[in-house]
Amino acid sequence: MENEITNKVASSGIVTIDLEEYYLAGERVLFDIKPLLFHELILKEKEFRDFLKTNNWRVYQDKFVALTCTNDAIVPTWAFMLLALELEPFAKKVVFGNLNELETILFEEAFQKINQNDYIDKRVVIKGCGKIDVPKNAYIQLTNFLKPVAKSIMYGEPCSTVPLYKKR
Repeated sequence: MENEITNKVASSGIVTIDLEEYYLAGERVLFDIKPLLFHELILKEKEFRDFLKTNNWRVYQDKFVALTCTNDAIVPTWAFMLLALELEPFAKKVVFGNLNELETILFEEAFQKINQNDYIDKRVVIKGCGKIDVPKNAYIQLTNFLKPVAKSIMYGEPCSTVPLYKKR
């Protein structure tokens, strides 16, 4: 057949990685220690420890929690450690940082499950633009992970890509 339509993208051997497939479902929560500080600046240990004992930590059940202080206060490291210990039995994950840093850490952990050997000498497209706001650092980490093995790395959609790397 002369007029047969062929899908050149499908037959190109390009492998597409969609970062949205590595997104862990679950609510993300920012726990700001600022309201627990005296005048939002100073941590009073006794009051803080009382809060730890009386707070309902079950509200963080199965949530991803980022611990931070949004005020320019000096908060001892042990305070965040105590918060993490209280949250650990309930939360899926507890990290120090903002929500973007939490998301980056979750993606980095998901990438550890990728078998790098699956991409040896492959032409890889890292899919962009989706429904989930993937942190830019996740794209960078994935690119660095693939570079030692991939034949080429592109960004976008298989029909319209931006070349990033080509093995010499």
